[in-house]
Amino acid sequence: MRDALQWFKSSYSTEEADKSCVEVANRSHTIHVRDSKLGHGPQLAIPAPAWADFITYASADA
Repeated sequence: MRDALQWFKSSYSTEEADKSCVEVANRSHTIHVRDSKLGHGPQLAIPAPAWADFITYASADA
């Protein structure tokens, strides 16, 4: 049986429905991402190096 993922909400998320954001979990060099409003809904599983590249790109000055 797989261990449950430990999900963390974005610091931008709140309990207000219109302010919900994303949650992430890290396991075995894979980053899991899901919509915080859906909880047990679909999720993306992204290799950690690709996630790091995305964060670098998203954090860059536009």
